Amino acid sequence: MSEEDIRAIISHGYGITTEEVKPETDMEKSLFAVDELTGIVQAYALMRPEGLDGMAVKSLKKKFKDKRFAAKCSREIIKQGFAMLGMEAGEVMQCCIDGMQAHKEELGF
Repeated sequence: MSEEDIRAIISHGYGITTEEVKPETDMEKSLFAVDELTGIVQAYALMRPEGLDGMAVKSLKKKFKDKRFAAKCSREIIKQGFAMLGMEAGEVMQCCIDGMQAHKEELGF
């Protein structure tokens, strides 16, 4: 495993489990942003008959706003990740949905 990979893995817990490595590269910021977000996407996919297929950002945003839905996924951490990336929530959510759809068999969907 490369030093870059190790650093990215450590940095994804910045401010949550460690203050050791602040996310600085795009990869580190992306990992930080989507770590919690994937939990919300997964929870939403599990309740949908279609799973990940056809999941719309608009619908995911509604689930994101409901703090009782996937309550253990920190919205504040996710928003911090959006800010780190300098991207809109919808953009990051779409990337996350697309990435999970591309690997849905591996993820068990």
